[in-house]
This record gives sequence, structure tokens and C-alpha cells, in this order.
Amino acid sequence: MSEYRKLEDLIVYQKLCQLHIEIAAISHRWPAEEKFELGSQIRRSSNSAAAQLAEKYDDRHIRNKIEGINRSHGEAAESVHHLFMAHLKRYETLETYESYRLRYQECIRMLNGMERTLEKQLPESARRWPAVQENPGDYSAAGFPDPSSTEP
Repeated sequence: MSEYRKLEDLIVYQKLCQLHIEIAAISHRWPAEEKFELGSQIRRSSNSAAAQLAEKYDDRHIRNKIEGINRSHGEAAESVHHLFMAHLKRYETLETYESYRLRYQECIRMLNGMERTLEKQLPESARRWPAVQENPGDYSAAGFPDPSSTEP
């Protein structure tokens, strides 16, 4: 069996495509004056989140793949912004906004994981995020420094 995975097999790609389909549908319910404004912007950014990942997926260069992931991340974040604006303009409820925001955040976390995995394939000197050596004892269970053990 081949190790090659088709783009369509990636869970994050599937999720981003599904989000675009849903976002396109809800944006068409918004007022007519938003057809070429907020509606168009959110449809383009939500589609672009998946498209940026697709564009660089088959690239042979790791840096280019990482660039595609970063662009996808940015487009997903832009889609969240447009949804927030739709909420502020009262086109969508807070619940709807929160639901989509959480789904986009899940995709963003998945994209971050893909980036970290690809970075490991680069020589350490070429990595954008070099390995950080941490002492787990320096952090509390919540992941924050213990204020009682740090000096001002």
C-alpha cells in the first residue's frame, strides 16, 4: 500500500470544504446589499481556506507546503472575522457564530499540527520554529508559569 494520501483524504481538507458549503448557504440569507460585500468576502475566504491547502499539497518542496498551510490558516481566521462581523450586524446569532468559530478553530489546530510535522522534515537550521527545550517542572498543571516561583 502506498504512503501517498490524496488531498481529499485529509480530514482538515474535508472539514474546510464542508465549512465552505455551509458558509456559502448562510451568507445567501443575508440582506441583498451584502451580496457583493460581506457575503462575497466570506464565501471567498471560506473557499480559499481549502483551496490554499489544495494548491500546495502536491508541491515537492516542504517550505512551499508549509506556505500553503499558513495561507489556509489565514483564510480560515479571516472567515471567522467575517462571521463575527455578520454577528455584529445581527445577520447571525451569537450561537451560530460560536459554533462556526469553534469548527474553524479545530481546523486551525489541525493545520498547526500539519505545519509542525512538516517542519520536522527540515534541517533544524532551516526551521521556522526551532525545537525548544523546556523543563516541564517550570509550569503548573494549567501550562502557565507558577507565579510564586518567579522573581518580579
